[in-house]
Amino acid sequence: MNFIFLGPPGAGKGSLAAKVAKEYNIPHISTGDIFRAAIKNQTELGKKVKGIIDSGGLVSDEITCELVKERLAQDDAKNGFILDGFPRTIPQAEAFTRICNDVAVVNFVIADEIVIRRLSTRRVCKACGAIFNTLSLPPKTDGVCDNCGSELFQRDDDKQESIAHRMDVYREQTEPLIDFYRTRGELADIDGAIPTEKVLLAFKEKFPLI
Repeated sequence: MNFIFLGPPGAGKGSLAAKVAKEYNIPHISTGDIFRAAIKNQTELGKKVKGIIDSGGLVSDEITCELVKERLAQDDAKNGFILDGFPRTIPQAEAFTRICNDVAVVNFVIADEIVIRRLSTRRVCKACGAIFNTLSLPPKTDGVCDNCGSELFQRDDDKQESIAHRMDVYREQTEPLIDFYRTRGELADIDGAIPTEKVLLAFKEKFPLI
């Protein structure tokens, strides 16, 4: 099964993708992961991306789509995949139809105030990267990681002013994809406000394992 996860930051896409990837035995692929892997492996596309990023430029839709195509050709994606963070724009979505035309698009529906509350209360471990939430998943000791005992911090993009900007960018660039895929009959809405375990159950009802 091939999936694209759509939704604003803080909608729970990453949390659900990790669980679906494990249960469905398919890779969870983010654009950032693709870029980093291509650069690390020094592929031809990876070298191009590194040059663009090092010069402060933006990676074009054409190169991004080629990187995605290259990643999906790997063995672990032969039975399906979850794309998280791609496509971000209508041109990318149109280009992707030429790479794969058999995909289910999962749209996470969630109110802005819940997104803001989730992101603004998120804390990350400086050492191991574990994620906590001061409201829904607090550490046993305030400011200290349960896993390794290192300090927790709030990322800059989880602060109020950054969240507002991220939401604006999402609405402007990515939200139009909802109409694009709904028109194509490929979109399924899912409630992103409920706990991850319940989201997983709702997902499995919509997309049962064969």
